[in-house]
Amino acid sequence: MIEKILKTDRGDWGALIARVFLGVVILPHGLQKLLGLFGGYGFSATVEYFSSTGIPGLIGVLIVLAESFGALFLIAGLLSRISAAGIALIMLGAIVMIHSQFGFFMNWFGAQAGEGFEYHLLALGLALVVIVKGGGKWALDGEVSKMIT
Repeated sequence: MIEKILKTDRGDWGALIARVFLGVVILPHGLQKLLGLFGGYGFSATVEYFSSTGIPGLIGVLIVLAESFGALFLIAGLLSRISAAGIALIMLGAIVMIHSQFGFFMNWFGAQAGEGFEYHLLALGLALVVIVKGGGKWALDGEVSKMIT
């Protein structure tokens, strides 16, 4: 089973691009939630906020971990499919629970009550590429897979 999760075409540039760009874009959001960087509130306040909106505390913790450590793992290409799946679930949840009510477009001019879901849809698409193709070129998954097979 672990071989299937780690399997990747170690020459696949497309998977490399999808996983690194997804990781780089998600990581600052994770660092906001985990460490309070970039104007974020940090771990405790973020989990408390999620709980106050009806999201169970455990799910809030998993969101913080997936957006921070999962994004780092994506950049490194370690457990790429699992990390991408976590981010895909977060993006899907964000679309369904929060952003779909504001429509498709981001709130470029501050004219709507919240942000649309176009960003989340793009992140979901990149995550799906990684889930299907694996980590690709320069992914640590390929090295780990070689060691265990």
